[in-house]
This record gives sequence, structure tokens and C-alpha cells, in this order.
Amino acid sequence: MTATFDRGNDQLLAGDGPLRLLLVEDDPGDALLVEELLLDAGPDVEISLVRTLRDALEAARTGPHCILVDLSLPDAHGLAALREVLAAAPRAAVLVLTGLDDAHVGVAAVAAGAQDYLVKQDVDGALLSRAIRYAIERRRADESERQLVEARAVSRENARLERGLLPIPVLADPALGHHARYRPGRHRALLGGDFHDTVQTADGSVHLVIGDVSGHGADEASLGVRLRMAWRTLILAGSTGQALLETLDTVLLHERWSEEIFTTLCMCAIAPDRRGARVWRAGHPPPLVFDRSGVTPMPEDPCGPALGLLPGARWAAADLAFEDEWALMLYTDGLIEGFCGKGSERLDLPGLLALAEDAHGGGRRGQALVDALIDEAERLNDDVLADDLAVLMVTHGSGS
Repeated sequence: MTATFDRGNDQLLAGDGPLRLLLVEDDPGDALLVEELLLDAGPDVEISLVRTLRDALEAARTGPHCILVDLSLPDAHGLAALREVLAAAPRAAVLVLTGLDDAHVGVAAVAAGAQDYLVKQDVDGALLSRAIRYAIERRRADESERQLVEARAVSRENARLERGLLPIPVLADPALGHHARYRPGRHRALLGGDFHDTVQTADGSVHLVIGDVSGHGADEASLGVRLRMAWRTLILAGSTGQALLETLDTVLLHERWSEEIFTTLCMCAIAPDRRGARVWRAGHPPPLVFDRSGVTPMPEDPCGPALGLLPGARWAAADLAFEDEWALMLYTDGLIEGFCGKGSERLDLPGLLALAEDAHGGGRRGQALVDALIDEAERLNDDVLADDLAVLMVTHGSGS
């Protein structure tokens, strides 16, 4: 049976819509007493009565705000009944109804997870109303605390995994600045399928890589980490250019779980004198070069296919020349695939170039420049960018 009460002296917390109470009581007299006491509890209180634990577990699925449960039921007794109710309605406040001769059971019930207990013979309308209200507030407080603890645990786990899996650049040249931003696109993801790395070798060359595994998820993140580690190992072993890309292509073919998986990649080797770089692209967006004259994107060609698409593929190199002061920025397409305004137009490379010219012309350099580009892309998108994104910038000269 269900009753709705519209007015009362000691009002219960209803939130959005009526306050839903579930009364689990097999004694008709006690059930009637509770209903009468709740006549003064409004506004908009809905009370549903069930007489067995089985019916209570079924009714708990409707999402009551508070459950008042007698621990002496035809099909259950004591704390075992309470535990089943708590498991069936983890978000509801639970109050236990006891008799004078088993008040100690009420104390044990609170220890088991109930918000409070009531001795039937001592209950009046005001006490019942306050007990329900306080129980709901305590349950909300408990839930908030649980979420806070969970968020802190996730944050610590994120930091631990990022320290272990995201790269620490191998860079010894004090004349070079290193700036990076990495963010997975999925909610609460630890890592995405994008990856980047920086390694300076014994001859003074500085090697950069940025890549994007197709798809989103833990498997893609794991594959991205394996490809990055393979790239670093090959660089340290002296491999570069076509030979390195062929080996990475082979690694991808053996490590991927589906023939549909591919990876775009951009790889650069900055010369020891810092006056130029050689760039290889495998289906990846072109880097941007910043200098005194402004911002210049690398030409679209040459660009070979993404890794994992064509057996025996070739990847031609392009050479870049630098001034005394410069910055080289690599990025994944998560930065440019957001919307540009309210329509369906994407930011794409022309939009990114315009943002970069504004930020660079406004005097931003290094990490401030990287952060400004991401922030402005998100502002235009009217939300955080949905795709994984990685940005890697190396600077030389003033403002590095």
C-alpha cells in the first residue's frame, strides 16, 4: 500500500520530488503506528509497506530514499536480514526498528551499516521525522566521503601509473627546452592510445616521436606504451629513419589484436648543431615550426602511410632548417579534431595555425604556448576535447 502526505510540522528532506520511504514490517499494528506518525512528516512523503524480506528486496529496486526495517520478519531475522537490505539498496538510508528487549541488536545494526535504530515503544512523530531526516543526511555524507576517498585513490593511481608509463625525456642539452602535455580522452582513463618520447643520443642528436594508435581504450593505451618503448630502444641502439619505421611496423603487426588497428606517427631527428631537423611522417599531421618570422607548418609532403596499413611501405624524409631561435611542435589529431564554434566545422590544421599565430604573436613561449593552444581549442569546442591528445614541443634560444 502507498500513502502520500502533503503537510507536516517537522518536514522531511525530499530533494527533487517526493521523499520515498519503504517500511518493512510484518506486524499490522506496528505498521499502522508508523504510518500515523508519518502523517505529520510531509511534505510529499510516499510510504510503501512490505511484510517480508523477499518483498523488501524487490521494492528496494525502485530506489527509496530511506528504508525502515524490522529485523523480525517471517522469512528472515536479525542482522542477516539487514545485510541483505543494505546490499540491495546501497544508496538508501536504512533505519532499524527494534523492540525494548533487543535494543542491543540496534547497536549491532548500526555497526553493520545501518544509519540508526529506533525502539518502537519510544517513537513519536517528531522523533521519527528527525531520525529519518538525519539518517538521509548521514547517508549522503557517507556517500560524499566514499566518493572523495575513491577520487583520491584514483588520483594516486593515476599519478603512479603516469610516473611508470609516461616517458621521462632523455635530454642533456641545457640550450633546449622541453614542454609536453598529455591527456587521455576517456572519462577517468589513466592512459590513452597517444604516445610521445624524447631521446638525446651520444652524437648530440635529439630524437622526437609522437604517435596515435587508432581507437580508444586500455588495449590501445597498452599498445601505445609498447610502441614507444620499442622506439626508444631502437633509437638507443642506433637505428633511425626507414629502418626504424620498418621495425616498428613489424612490432605493430605482431602486437595488435586486429588487422584494423593502425598507428600514425611523426618522428624527428634534430641535428647536433640545432640548425635543422629531419622529419619522417607516417600518416600523421605535420609539425609546426615557430621562429621570429611567425609560425610555419611543415609541408604536407612527403608523408608515408600509417604503420600497419601497407606491407613494404616506404617513408621519405623531409629536412627543416632552423634560425637561431626556434620551437618545433608535434601533436596528435586530438588537438585539431574538435569543433570550431557552434557548427559542424572542425578546427583542423588551418584553425590550429591561426591559434598558434595569435598565441605566438602575443608573446607566449614554451609551456605557456602549449597550454594556450589546448585551452583555446577547448573554448572553441565548447567543451573538453573528446579524443586523446598529446603535444610535444622542443625550443631553442631565448625563452626556451
